Amino acid sequence: MIKVTINETEHSLDVPDDTPILWVLRDTLKLTGTRFSCGMALCGACTVHVDGNVVRACSTPIASAAGKHITTIEAMSADPVGQKVQQAWMDEAVAQCGYCQSGQIMSAVALLKKHPAPTDDQIDSLMSGNICRCGTYPRIRRAIHRAADKQSANIDSALFTEVRA
Repeated sequence: MIKVTINETEHSLDVPDDTPILWVLRDTLKLTGTRFSCGMALCGACTVHVDGNVVRACSTPIASAAGKHITTIEAMSADPVGQKVQQAWMDEAVAQCGYCQSGQIMSAVALLKKHPAPTDDQIDSLMSGNICRCGTYPRIRRAIHRAADKQSANIDSALFTEVRA
């Protein structure tokens, strides 16, 4: 049995030690917000947090998370930084096809928790492990800056909503 805490709920899992976290989340626990894409930790679609650190769930064995806290996209609506990032994502209309967005959001939340007012270089560097095949990188960067502004100034998101033609 492998014991982990996922989204603040403790689990005792009867799965092989080498089962990737992704498949434990999706198949065992039915938490399907974390996406499978490349399967080789190259694209970032499967990004989760393990004890606050960005981890690629497709290639990280569940045994490596024993006794740790895993946070998935499903928990972002209860996380203050996650709420700001998700709102900024909507305000900037970041998603196009949407497939990579859960991983993008998870990386952006981790970035803002480490760098509450990131520079463009920090955003580009720390988000470089997440690929968006639709190329929404400029919108992702704007959304991260928007979320950082909301975080540091604690400004109501309604003040940032723009009318788009």
